[in-house]
Amino acid sequence: QVRLVESGGGLVQPGGSLRLSCEVAGFNEFTFSRAAVSWYRQAPGKERELVAEFFSGGTSTNYAPSVLGRFTISRDNAENTVYLQMNSLKPEDTAVYFCSVRHPLIGADYWGQGTQVTVSS
Repeated sequence: QVRLVESGGGLVQPGGSLRLSCEVAGFNEFTFSRAAVSWYRQAPGKERELVAEFFSGGTSTNYAPSVLGRFTISRDNAENTVYLQMNSLKPEDTAVYFCSVRHPLIGADYWGQGTQVTVSS
């Protein structure tokens, strides 16, 4: 059974930093290392948007223009975990952040429950 658990959200002042974690259970290390993994976010009243991702194959990345240069996605395949380091946070980064993983063989998408990030003074 595949399960994703996000953590690391919270309240931070503008200009601050947070690191989100997403632990993926149900994938072996080889499969996880080749899986596409993404971070999305959804602010109140807005559609869910892609923040950052690892493409299938596990090494190439992509970022939304609004976070490029401030956020960094990384992964620890031995721990089946993906991270999102968020620096220079802005109030407009406030949202629920979700982790998603796509199985590299069967193509199924799995989602976590989300973690709230609030940027406010």
